[in-house]
Amino acid sequence: MKNITKIFILGIISISSNLTAQEEQTDIDLFVNDMLFLADGFASPASESAAYQATAGWFTSARALETWKVDISVHANGIFVPSSKKEFTINNNDFNILQITGDDRAVIPTAFGTETDVQFEGEVEYGGQTIPISGFDAIDGIDKGALVYPFAQVSVGLPYGTEIGVRALPAMEIDGSEFSTYGVGLKHNFSQYFRFNNEEDLQVAAVLAYNIFDVKYDFDPISVEQVVQLSQIDVSANVWMAEVLASKRYENFEIFGALGVAQSDFEYEFGGSGVALPIINNELVRLNDKEAQFKGDIGFNLYFNKFKISTMATAGKFVNVNLGLHFLL
Repeated sequence: MKNITKIFILGIISISSNLTAQEEQTDIDLFVNDMLFLADGFASPASESAAYQATAGWFTSARALETWKVDISVHANGIFVPSSKKEFTINNNDFNILQITGDDRAVIPTAFGTETDVQFEGEVEYGGQTIPISGFDAIDGIDKGALVYPFAQVSVGLPYGTEIGVRALPAMEIDGSEFSTYGVGLKHNFSQYFRFNNEEDLQVAAVLAYNIFDVKYDFDPISVEQVVQLSQIDVSANVWMAEVLASKRYENFEIFGALGVAQSDFEYEFGGSGVALPIINNELVRLNDKEAQFKGDIGFNLYFNKFKISTMATAGKFVNVNLGLHFLL
């Protein structure tokens, strides 16, 4: 384990100090590329799920609140992880330096996956020496099929059939993961411009929201004494969402649905300690990515005297469920 981590650190330092060089890649450079391939496969499903978690539950009715009316809500949000997002397949052709110990193909966990006994081996030429790599374990996942966490939201009715909402969840640790999210959303009702706009008529609105979503996943530490210890990967996302929302109310029951797209800008960062940690995270910038995902929402509301209960299911690459308790002031 010490050999492989030292090689990784040497590679990061070598690449960072020669960013403008156009020379042929060395074994160290190729080894770092292998490590980044593994880190990307481990973290990518977590970054994809962020778009669903961050955008759930923004608005549950196309009708806007009356001007200056307030909706204070508490939500329980749950993301369900399909088995296809808990593991990924690798083979020796995916690597430049590393090889799978004892096999040419393996299935290893993502951040959502379980423990694994898959190991890697190989060798690199560095400083005139051949450095062996052996006993390097694939990173274990958190072994969760569902992640549930709460957040609070406040929405206020504005003039001209418009509504604004803000939400927040300070850092909260749940089952080996740490969540935080902040965002602002805006909704504008379009049914007000048409002739039929009674309380129980079909309502249509447009929604635009911006979210900052961050989740940290712990794993068994990879460490070299007095140099670095890696024990966590941090997936942060800036998510824009635009969607069309429609709803129809039947007395105290209201059904709604929405179609939209979420544009996510992902960043990865290792957590840990040591003098080499900033250098390693600087190289991880190569994995930062943007992705657009289409999503659909469906749900219903139950209205009572001074509050309502909302439910919402979001479908796409993941299934996300949101349950909200709203106090109407």
